[in-house]
Amino acid sequence: MADGLLAAGGLGSEVMGSEVMGPERDCTGWAAAGEPAPLEKGLFQDEDSYSDCSEQDKPGTSLPSFVLAGKTNFPEMFQTSHLLFYERFRAYQDYILADCKASEVREFTAEFLEKVLEPSGWRAVWCTNVFKVLVEVTDVDFAALKAVVRLADPRLCECHVSTFTVECVMELLQLKEHRLPLQELWVVSDDSGAFDQTALAIEHVRFFYQNIWRSWDEEEEDEYDYFVRCVEPRLRLHYDILEDRVPSGLVTDYRSLLSQCEESYRTFLNLRSSLSNCNLDTEQENISMVEGLKLYSEIEQLKQKLKLIENPLLRYVFGYQKNSNIQAKGVRPNGQKVRHVVSSTMMPGLLQSLLRDRLCQEPCKEEVEIQFHRDPLSAINACYEGDTVIVCPGRYVVHGTFSIADSIELEGYGLPDDVVIEKRGRGDTFVDCTGADIKISSIKFVQHGAVEGILIIHRGKTTLENCVLQCETTGVTVRTSAEFLMKTSDLYGAKGAGVEIYPGSTCTLSDNGIHHCKEGILIKDFLDEHYDIPKISMVNNVIHNNEGYGVVLVKPTIFSDLQENTQDGTEENKALKIQTSGEADAAERVDLDELIQCATGKMGLCARSDLCEQVEGNCEIVHELLVASTQKGQLRKKRLSELGITRADDKFMSQEMFVSIVGNQFKWNGKGSFGTFLF
Repeated sequence: MADGLLAAGGLGSEVMGSEVMGPERDCTGWAAAGEPAPLEKGLFQDEDSYSDCSEQDKPGTSLPSFVLAGKTNFPEMFQTSHLLFYERFRAYQDYILADCKASEVREFTAEFLEKVLEPSGWRAVWCTNVFKVLVEVTDVDFAALKAVVRLADPRLCECHVSTFTVECVMELLQLKEHRLPLQELWVVSDDSGAFDQTALAIEHVRFFYQNIWRSWDEEEEDEYDYFVRCVEPRLRLHYDILEDRVPSGLVTDYRSLLSQCEESYRTFLNLRSSLSNCNLDTEQENISMVEGLKLYSEIEQLKQKLKLIENPLLRYVFGYQKNSNIQAKGVRPNGQKVRHVVSSTMMPGLLQSLLRDRLCQEPCKEEVEIQFHRDPLSAINACYEGDTVIVCPGRYVVHGTFSIADSIELEGYGLPDDVVIEKRGRGDTFVDCTGADIKISSIKFVQHGAVEGILIIHRGKTTLENCVLQCETTGVTVRTSAEFLMKTSDLYGAKGAGVEIYPGSTCTLSDNGIHHCKEGILIKDFLDEHYDIPKISMVNNVIHNNEGYGVVLVKPTIFSDLQENTQDGTEENKALKIQTSGEADAAERVDLDELIQCATGKMGLCARSDLCEQVEGNCEIVHELLVASTQKGQLRKKRLSELGITRADDKFMSQEMFVSIVGNQFKWNGKGSFGTFLF
């Protein structure tokens, strides 16, 4: 047999050659008849994919093999569960499912198997949760995705239940008419390579029905490409979970939702079946119909939640909503506050220093409970409202998220470079804050291979002082209604923005360094009337060596449209223009001293060359933010006017942003100190 199956990039080692020749037949293999031979080489897997496998050097086969652990000496079987994402992706997209609809999946799969599967003459191990037995395939029912088998010689069987014997297996085979689902068969390895394609084809069927297919898929709308709508997002999610790219809590939620949906769907099918068999218009039948409608509604809601998580863009929104609902413990039942000390080892000198500097600084009015921990995560998880965590010098590696829902203090005992906490695992945020008043100081946080941000403030106030943040993705994210204060800290390495500021939040940055990120600071203003523009204070920060801008304002193109509309001659737009001008004049009168004069167009202050050299971009940022604020208020008034609301409370309508942007230095940023991104 040609190596066609083994070469498919979509099949891992699954090569799809132009010809697949079995011992007694010819077929076109994975590709359509007449497909050019160079395809095989182009799809062949990397040569070193199996460098550590025993089968690598065997002639005829390109698949590794493995031996089942147990008392019975089963023959070696093909190892096919190792395939990469792009290998499976290409197999399903190009050779198995193509552009089929959900109702056509079985038909397309059967056609694919008929081209590549050997119809007989191969052995496999039939694996179930109860037993394993060696069988020989005598025929394949492609339409039913089943193989006709008989017990192979020698008879090898291993049962996990003592009462289940070979005779029981034979009886079970008779009940099944010797027809077994292909996905329950693991093909026995063969040095000739004649059955490599068979093993890989069965692997794709097995993986599909175990991880991709849902029992309700066939009843979904049939007007879309099943691969694009369902297979691709589920396949990506499967591999994202394998590679720790999805938060562990979200993975648990997904599996729970999937289990609930499957159970509800089974109940729904049973109920529907009972109704179809009942011809009497009885009260019980009416009740069952109502129950069926409720079940159907519940299933649809569960399916929508599953789709949210399966979508690579929306799953993080869903995950954010989940993580932001972490419940605070509150005050301890006995009302006592505890000081948690974290140290991998505790020496007498260190303990004396702690007692002198942190634990017994003043004569204690009452005894203070001290708890010792070996890692910071266990200390955080043990905290209640008002507790303090003191982390001693050392390097700590954690594999979970710091979920801080209570008002606590987390402080390093020493310099940040001496107190280092490293995060391993890519799926979870490093520090998640939802407490009312959280304080973090004198600690260095280091990410490795992360896909989530280093610090997210969902709500409440978080203060970060004298810390170092070595980021991998985004740095700090300040969500709507949250407050963040960052002082004398250093943030670098973010592949996104160093600090992301959402609408309606409050952010104060003082005496920090933000550098070597994709963007320094990203300010989001969605022009949503439900959210205020963020309140931002930036004083004496050094923002330098970022790839893009030092500060970026993200806002919708409606701002530009609004400015264009005010240029035409209609009475409405003239009035709008006058209103905008009036609000801008009002903004000039706000007592923000010379900075506000810069913001309203009087750029004399920024024109002074000596000051511009040191604080380049400060005035430009203030100006742009205040203009955005004015336009937002203006647009809101216009919307209310269209609804017939002609009067509104001035305080309610005012969207002016309190801005204090002074003394910041912008140096060596790739695109400049300030930019605007329209979406």
